[in-house]
Amino acid sequence: MRVRPLILLAFGVVLAPGQPPAAPPPNDGAVLRTPDGRNRTEMILKADHEASLKDVEQIRKLIEEVKIDMEKNDRHVLSISTLKKLDEIERLTKRVRGRMKRY
Repeated sequence: MRVRPLILLAFGVVLAPGQPPAAPPPNDGAVLRTPDGRNRTEMILKADHEASLKDVEQIRKLIEEVKIDMEKNDRHVLSISTLKKLDEIERLTKRVRGRMKRY
């Protein structure tokens, strides 16, 4: 008879929800700094901007290649390489959009 309450107590402890994770401390408007004193947010934004510029340049090149491929081929022909270039353009576009939405 005593075993049943102990088993239920054990399951209750295991299944009972714990405390929610502690929220991060509020940022009181303080600027996050790196150990060498530079503004961390500005560094991240600058790196994201440079990466986006590289991706946009790559998108531009791919669009030019797709345009040339489309002009070469007939209206009923679409090569696999052109489809892969279009998929790459889409992937890069989503990456750039994601970076811009982050901040």
